[in-house]
Amino acid sequence: MSQNKIRIEKILKSLNENIYEREEVMGVSLLSALADQNIFLYGPPGTAKSLISRRLSKVFDTKDYFEYLMQKFSTPDEVFGPVSISELKKDKYIRKVEGYLPSSEFAFLDEIWKSSPAILNTLLTLINEKKFKNGNEIIEAPLKVLISASNETPPSGQGLEALYDRFTTRLYVPPMESKENFELLLQNGGSSDEVDIDENLRIKTSEWNKWKQEIQEVIISDEVYNIVNSIRLEFEKRNKKKGFDVYVSDRRWQKALTLVKAGAYFCDRIETNIVDALLLSHTLWTKKDNKDEVIKIVEDAVRESGFETGYSLKSLDDEKEKLEQEINKELLYSNDVYDTVKLDGNTKYFKFKSKYKNNSKSVEYYVAYRNLKTKSSFHPVDNNGNELEWINYTFNNQSSCEVTICDDHDNQEPYTKIQEKPKVLFHKGDKKEEVNERLIEALKKETIELSKKIEQLIKDTEIKKENFLKELDTPFVVKEKIAIAIESVNAQSDDLKLRHKDTQRLAELVG
Repeated sequence: MSQNKIRIEKILKSLNENIYEREEVMGVSLLSALADQNIFLYGPPGTAKSLISRRLSKVFDTKDYFEYLMQKFSTPDEVFGPVSISELKKDKYIRKVEGYLPSSEFAFLDEIWKSSPAILNTLLTLINEKKFKNGNEIIEAPLKVLISASNETPPSGQGLEALYDRFTTRLYVPPMESKENFELLLQNGGSSDEVDIDENLRIKTSEWNKWKQEIQEVIISDEVYNIVNSIRLEFEKRNKKKGFDVYVSDRRWQKALTLVKAGAYFCDRIETNIVDALLLSHTLWTKKDNKDEVIKIVEDAVRESGFETGYSLKSLDDEKEKLEQEINKELLYSNDVYDTVKLDGNTKYFKFKSKYKNNSKSVEYYVAYRNLKTKSSFHPVDNNGNELEWINYTFNNQSSCEVTICDDHDNQEPYTKIQEKPKVLFHKGDKKEEVNERLIEALKKETIELSKKIEQLIKDTEIKKENFLKELDTPFVVKEKIAIAIESVNAQSDDLKLRHKDTQRLAELVG
């Protein structure tokens, strides 16, 4: 294990001390802060949202932390600093920003959507450009990360979409579910904002700036591209239906993939993998109503993705299917072969001999092969091809039939009803007795070659799988969700083994 990952795990261990069921939120929040991505914490009051922010700020080598609880009547002075009276006397509208948001490296704004439009509009520029216009002067804001929180998503029609879009990471912070953890919280009397971060673990601004640049150099793998495209297609499909309505801007996709790349970078990898893609579940939902659905779409896309193996499963299936069709054509009957005779040239007939009139008489008649399974009644013929109108023939179920023979040949009662069924010489799927031996030998060779090819693919895949599984461990995704990625990889290996088994079946067929 390399130094970056060890360092991150030590930091997270300190951050999670004496708090419960917040490992995922804390891990993704730390990753977002390291990747220069703003965070929105969504959840009811009293779920440790402010505690998460305060603890997180102590990871960074800075004391410039700003926190504010937004209200309907909050003023810009309370967030951006009061207007300087002395400067105002000089006809200069200058704010005293020291100790306020424009001069802070780390900030937490609670109940953000309750703020006034004047604050939110200024906030959009500040977090978007990292600049603050103070009078005629443009101040470079040192803000590393802004964490906002609310128990609601922004209301529609209020012009807040642009600001909300700037919060790349959106994390749900629910009340505790475990009875044991809840009782531990009560026993300990709550969790402290204070956290002991070793001085050697604290992140310096120079490191943070360096990491921001290096994160962008991480390669987005083909697997992650496939997952992203799968999610986009699913969104497009569901957006056509009423009630989903999830729009992901190009900018948000770019920011979301920066978080994915950061997940790989801080696990000391130069390329993303499918477990990193699970971080997308914290970046794409927009409202409470679509949160769970979006998370499931992301997880399903990862579950179905697998990892890049260098071969096309579809091409393999096409090759196997083509071979199987040729084998079936040469070796097996494609349809039932019936016992028939020819009466007039090449016309085929079924020959029947049935007893009637209390078994005292018998009649021989012929049914044209073309009438097989016809739905309407018809009359069979005699050996000269003459229609026997006193016999009615009806196929009532597939190839079985009902025969009605009028005893007095006048189509009146009494009559005899009997069941008949054409004789099948060879059923569909039966092996042919006479085959082209040279062609069969060639098909046998192709089957053996395909089987060996799949065997080699299985060996290569197992080696890649072993190495790939080693790279799936990450401190930013909880173990239960890492299992989704593992399930995907194992399914890919199992699919190959099933195809090999099916190829062996073909080999036995031509063997």
